[in-house]
Amino acid sequence: MSRSSTFPSDRHGTPRTPHTPDPPEPSRAPEAPDSRPEPDGPNAQGDKDARTAVTVFVALGANLVIALAKAIGGVFAGSPALLSEAAHSVADSLNEVFLLASLKRSKRAPDDQHPFGYGKERYFWALLAAVGIFVMGGCFSFFQGAEALSAGSSEDHSGYLVGLAVLGLALLAEGSSLVRALFQVRGHAREAGRGMAAELRRGDDPTLRTVLAEDSTACLGVVFAMLGMWLHMVTGEVAYEATASFLIGALLVYVAYRLARESRAQLIGEAIDPVQRRELRRFLEGQPEIDTVTSLLTMRLGNHSTLVAARVDLFPGLDSEEVEEVLVRVKTAMAEIWPHADQIFLDVTDASARDRAKASEDRQALDETVAAVEREDRGA
Repeated sequence: MSRSSTFPSDRHGTPRTPHTPDPPEPSRAPEAPDSRPEPDGPNAQGDKDARTAVTVFVALGANLVIALAKAIGGVFAGSPALLSEAAHSVADSLNEVFLLASLKRSKRAPDDQHPFGYGKERYFWALLAAVGIFVMGGCFSFFQGAEALSAGSSEDHSGYLVGLAVLGLALLAEGSSLVRALFQVRGHAREAGRGMAAELRRGDDPTLRTVLAEDSTACLGVVFAMLGMWLHMVTGEVAYEATASFLIGALLVYVAYRLARESRAQLIGEAIDPVQRRELRRFLEGQPEIDTVTSLLTMRLGNHSTLVAARVDLFPGLDSEEVEEVLVRVKTAMAEIWPHADQIFLDVTDASARDRAKASEDRQALDETVAAVEREDRGA
């Protein structure tokens, strides 16, 4: 082809053209996805968001009750480890508020200032939650540990049994919230056709991932606090409880770093799963009118929104109307197979020998990436 043109699609994947004929059926059925099948449509996506919101509300309720109990118990017992856990629960409660805000704000419709929608709001609020974990939880825990060491072992242990009882109840509450989050992760993994370990690594819902990280660290933090308090009671050495506070702080800082790193990658602009990228490339290359896919770019715009931009070289002999019909048919088929691909752009261009060589290298590199991911999933 000797000319280049771009036909952007609307929010449903249907290109905007002066004349849009009824798209014929695709001449070739796409390959079944290798893994990670997508939701059937907006209803399924809404159901997943509703389940995530319930999970966040469960975690928020548990953390509010636990934070109050830990704070009262920590003051009564004079326990730095218990006070560290109270700060941890307060941080988690604030973060759940952030996550609930992200669920609502990310659903706003596109406008002139944000034509691709507000899907990335989830990544922004997940980043704020990570900062909250670091500042409110981690730093306060380190402060409590240092203060305990400087105060020596003059604490009165009369309230420690109450503190241990509070932590035991907190462990039950945090554990129930964790089980709820794990059940939802397992459901997502089943829908995606992969194991839970793979879903934890590659899941695309930052809200659920943050809640799961918070609940996991909360349970482990409670165990640290209980061990520190018990050893302090048995030995009279405050160093054990101070160490527990330091361990809680280190755990929170590590989790905050991991969550912030993931949110950063998504905010900058992250490609979709390599398996899906290969499926998209194979679908385009399988169209009878497409000679070469010289480049394929994707970016996740939100949990249910993806930008797909491809440069394709068509076989010669097509006039302008036929080119338009091909693009309409291909985009419509892509939007039906991958509902999350709601922003599709195809650029028709001439492919040079260098472009073809680069396309072959990209295809090979993508196949190697997918093979590595599949090996990792099998190992998990």
